[in-house]
Amino acid sequence: MFTPKYPPQDTAPPATAPAPTVYTPMSVQPSAPVPAAPVSNRPTVQLTPGSALALAAGGGGVVLVVGAVLVSLLLAVAITGVSVAVVAVVLRGLVNDLHKGR
Repeated sequence: MFTPKYPPQDTAPPATAPAPTVYTPMSVQPSAPVPAAPVSNRPTVQLTPGSALALAAGGGGVVLVVGAVLVSLLLAVAITGVSVAVVAVVLRGLVNDLHKGR
């Protein structure tokens, strides 16, 4: 039950190793020209002045919107903190008045 099951052995003949090549140094030979790099099939992006201006305006708009959202979140946290502090001062005054018996 727990013994491994091996697949059947391959029946293909063993591959023969290629004969080793012997290096024989020769006199200086002219080298073959190096082939040029293959041309990419991907389209290139060319920015015209109008598209560059639109891209800059879009990026600036994104920065302004994200900045406005972050500032409003910071303002909301600050207002919440101030209101909690005011409530704490009022409750402290009420509790002190109760302990003094007024």
